[in-house]
Amino acid sequence: MDLPAPLVWLVDEAAASPSPERFLADLGGQLLAAGLPLAGGALTLSAPHPIITQHSWLWHAEDGAVNEALGFAGTALGQAGRDWLAELGPICEETIAGTPGNSVLAWAGTRPFTSTEADSLRQIARFAAAPLAGLAARAALSALLEAYLGRRSAARVQAGALSRSTGETIRAALLCADLRDFTALSEATEPTIVISALDAWFDRVAGAVHAFGGEVLKFVGDGVLAIFPVTGTSAEACEAALRAVTAIRAGMAHLDATRKDQGLPPLPFGAALHFGDMLWGNIGAADRLDFTAIGPAVNLVSRLEGLCKPLGCNVLVSGAVAAETGTALVPLGKHELRGIIEPCAVFTLTEALT
Repeated sequence: MDLPAPLVWLVDEAAASPSPERFLADLGGQLLAAGLPLAGGALTLSAPHPIITQHSWLWHAEDGAVNEALGFAGTALGQAGRDWLAELGPICEETIAGTPGNSVLAWAGTRPFTSTEADSLRQIARFAAAPLAGLAARAALSALLEAYLGRRSAARVQAGALSRSTGETIRAALLCADLRDFTALSEATEPTIVISALDAWFDRVAGAVHAFGGEVLKFVGDGVLAIFPVTGTSAEACEAALRAVTAIRAGMAHLDATRKDQGLPPLPFGAALHFGDMLWGNIGAADRLDFTAIGPAVNLVSRLEGLCKPLGCNVLVSGAVAAETGTALVPLGKHELRGIIEPCAVFTLTEALT
């Protein structure tokens, strides 16, 4: 069968594209080489994610650059691509069924497309359906894993870290936080209200953690375990964790004010920060794994968080973090922690004293 070069590429090579971004750039290059008058292109894939419902990749023919745009709930599929391409020229767009949630492939011309050129682009979309189905499936899997595992852990799992009792030792600042007296509140409150309160709490914690480069590893009941891995210096990781916990305090103060206006009780919490090594990897049963962090540092930060209530502070910081930061901290002395051999030097933020 004598096919045009772009169709041959779609049949023989496109399925091996490592990413939607690369797929779009390579396909655009193929079409330019075939003589089509393209100013740009856009590829949109649906995403099964609680916030981000679609990803769009925008290709500029002039320099080959590809940028990514995110779409959220309520946004029409492919709208970001349409808006961007409309500024470049006349648009030819095709919705491609057979991919998870459907996808949209669109092009802008340097001039209006002829009927022959438009037919060629529609044929391109038909041949693109098969490789795009594979790309969309991989993108959907990535979105799901990130939603449930976090970005770094999801990347590790997708890279093949699937064996039990395997992992790596990483150095990180750790944050452990939970709500105070939440069991009693949940027993006396309607389940839907309890879930709403938990969601609001987790939004504040996860939002602050992610804003400063950390990753939530676990939601356990009303508790959270998050990490700030060392990617530059130890001081940078500890400073990021301190900024995150400061943001959590501000977010919860705003939430408590809102709840008071609604006639609801506040949500007191405790949070602790520590710094050290931990084993990051798979543990669990032979057929049910958990990608998590374990080790003495994880144990210590959990025990330290338990001191928040007796010490009257909603944020406690270990000596290991204090040694890495220039942030002004208030010393609270050394304290015994259950299951930890050596007493822990404990500090707090000036504004966290209650």
